[in-house]
Amino acid sequence: MAALTGAALLLASLLALAAIASGNTEGDILYSQRLAWKDPNNVLQSWDPTLVNPCTWFHVTCNNVNSVIRVDLGNAGLSGALVPGLGRMVNLQYLELFGNNISGPIPATLGNLTRLVSLDLYDNRLTGAIPASLGNIGTLRFLSLHGNKFAGGIPSSLGRLTKLQTLELQENMLTGTVPLEVLSLVLLGDLTELNVAKNSLAGTVKSSKPRGRDAYICDLQLLTD
Repeated sequence: MAALTGAALLLASLLALAAIASGNTEGDILYSQRLAWKDPNNVLQSWDPTLVNPCTWFHVTCNNVNSVIRVDLGNAGLSGALVPGLGRMVNLQYLELFGNNISGPIPATLGNLTRLVSLDLYDNRLTGAIPASLGNIGTLRFLSLHGNKFAGGIPSSLGRLTKLQTLELQENMLTGTVPLEVLSLVLLGDLTELNVAKNSLAGTVKSSKPRGRDAYICDLQLLTD
């Protein structure tokens, strides 16, 4: 019995140390992101790297083992680039950075966030190509990248996101056509809202207003003029 108790205590101690290490690593990543941004409204003032973990920081939510699952910084007046280290926040489920002045590319490392449910980066100043690695996030349900300056084609890898419900890519500088793999998500996946308007695509969605699956499918007519 004493041996079992000792083993249980050791396991609990190891789990606690792992949680602390995870919290410190995530805190380091988020603090590096803070340093990469300009924050004229001081919304990141509470992001203190000397704390044990980032779970007491404003705009950050953790789970019951002190690992970050949400970052909510919409309309915060932030500018600057996204750091690649964000892709190491393995328990992150919601990354909400819409309505800022964030610039530069989306780091391909965000494709490592395999628990992510929502990636909201719309209404920023992001550039470059949409990373094909985002197609690795099988848990993703909401992908909103509209109102940026993305160029190049829509990655066919997004067609692997069978849980995706909303895909908003409008108001960018995308070229080419909408991949059939992406369009197939309307029939084979959970996609109910797709918007690719106001790009430079050879084919676009005639109407992206969702009105139930059957009606929506009828509206996905590719225009070539």
